Amino acid sequence: MKAVVYRGSKDVRVEDVPDARIERPTDVLVRVTTTNICGSDLHMYEGRTDVEEGKVLGHENLGEVIEVGSAVDRVKVGDRVCLPFNIACGFCKNCERGFTAFCLSVNPGFAGGAYGYADMGPYSGGQAELLRVPYGDFNCLRLPPDAEEKENDYVMLADIWPTGHHATQLADVAPGDSVVVYGAGPVGLMAAYSAQLIGASKVMVVDHQSDRLALAEKIGAIPVDPRKGSPVEQVMELTGGEGADKGCECVGWQAHDPQGDEHPELTMNDLVASVRATGAIGVVGVFVPEDPKAPGELAKQGKLPFDMGLFFQKGLRMGTGQANVKAYNRQLRDLIAAGKAQPSFLVSHELPLDRAPEAYERFDRREDGWTKVVLKPAA
Repeated sequence: MKAVVYRGSKDVRVEDVPDARIERPTDVLVRVTTTNICGSDLHMYEGRTDVEEGKVLGHENLGEVIEVGSAVDRVKVGDRVCLPFNIACGFCKNCERGFTAFCLSVNPGFAGGAYGYADMGPYSGGQAELLRVPYGDFNCLRLPPDAEEKENDYVMLADIWPTGHHATQLADVAPGDSVVVYGAGPVGLMAAYSAQLIGASKVMVVDHQSDRLALAEKIGAIPVDPRKGSPVEQVMELTGGEGADKGCECVGWQAHDPQGDEHPELTMNDLVASVRATGAIGVVGVFVPEDPKAPGELAKQGKLPFDMGLFFQKGLRMGTGQANVKAYNRQLRDLIAAGKAQPSFLVSHELPLDRAPEAYERFDRREDGWTKVVLKPAA
């Protein structure tokens, strides 16, 4: 089968690899029809992780079931399914409590597993023609009859929409709240979109990419451009000097200023300053325990100079971590099916699999208009 394979920093290639296949009775085999390039894939692409050479990438996957293991009961051949990026067993201590991003079974010695990602287990990704899905009955989200018609909407349920929604849940966003989102990448835009659906009275999105700010404005959010002055001061002005009720961090440890210089603590400390006293912050941008290529010694150890004094003084609270996709994907699916949501507004490019290397390069450069790439292996 054809697949996108990591060969080193800034080097991904479409190669022939052995076909994915059923390996255990609980497996499901999926013919991938849509798979996305995620912003977190760029961490590997840029050589900022220890992903092994030869890894098949891709954790935002959707397709058609073509084979099921002998122990699979619920999922049937022919089903259209979207796969959470979290691979979970469904029966460990964390899965039973709903924390499927932190499964204790699928990646021994580490809490959590995922398709095609560094340190997240031996699983191949779905930027390929075929994908093996472990614990298929648990991990497959079956899609309604309009699955083909709305494929670019439903594929967003694999990661970025549940992750953006997770940010709002960690921040306890409620109807009437004012919300500031740092980062207008796909996850940040999905956090803003979710906040709007929840009923936030005002959503502000901070970024210095003009095309992404335009998308934020398109969904009813207020764009905040750091190139025009301090984002904290702009948020304060927009909230009558109080700060936002809630905040979402959707950038992570590679946060950088408009000049392109990395400051891993930038968005975290700006959020602390932007959110009013007694507010809450949800952090879903990726932070790592170590990064040898980071700009400073603290960041190389996965540590940040965090404004703990102001955080404490303001009585803020904070939730962090990867999204437990299964906690949200059914209800979000039903919003799409009912015509209440259309997350495919993000999609800027729909390309065949063989153009993945070009797409990675251009998405990594943040070229204007390259906001979300979906790949079609069958095209």
